[in-house]
Amino acid sequence: MQLSRCIVALALLLAGGLPAVAQDVRTLQKDMIGQWELATTDRSKTCVVTLKGDATPQGFKLELEPSCATALPYTKDIAAWSIKGLGDIVRLQNAGGDAVIDFTEVESGIFEGLRTNEGVYILQNLAAARSLAKSMDQMIGDWSMVRGNGQVICGLTLTNTDAGNDNFQVFLKPKCDPAIAAFNPALWRLEHGQMLLMSAKGETWQFEADDNAQWRRVPDSADPLMMLRDQ
Repeated sequence: MQLSRCIVALALLLAGGLPAVAQDVRTLQKDMIGQWELATTDRSKTCVVTLKGDATPQGFKLELEPSCATALPYTKDIAAWSIKGLGDIVRLQNAGGDAVIDFTEVESGIFEGLRTNEGVYILQNLAAARSLAKSMDQMIGDWSMVRGNGQVICGLTLTNTDAGNDNFQVFLKPKCDPAIAAFNPALWRLEHGQMLLMSAKGETWQFEADDNAQWRRVPDSADPLMMLRDQ
């Protein structure tokens, strides 16, 4: 009797789990329909992919812009897309249904995939990717670090020189405040709406844009530190 109850309980558990998995598959499938940017992590090579809801024998239809084959040669093998795993893998596949590259979501709307001997690729909503690129372009150039009293204490230059792991090089100008010089940021990047400055020692300073079109270091302090774009 006890064994029978266990079997029934297990059956109910499994039965309860299947619809949830199916729902996850349908939700991700619906969310993926649209235009996406397929790119290297530094976005030096990009390709626009349009995922469609039309079924094929192996998955769903997609379109690759003509420049994809040149920018990312492996895309020549991509013929369709599908949802795999437990509804958490977006597969770009060949005509036979085999994976050309599998992506999993690492942030909302951002997917990562790995190709052996090539590296990591990013699949991101096209509008969001272009918005990030525009934001990046707006950040590149000369900046001043300013105290709350308006005193300029350091100058620095944010570049678009790739330093790996989505980071870019930053350079301090001469005659910086000792605290800034000691921090000596070497890298910067945008992440979740924040601008991060990172030192070679692994220390990170975080800045958020405020209402005055400037970036303020967070968490805030009695003697705030801000970054202002040089005119």
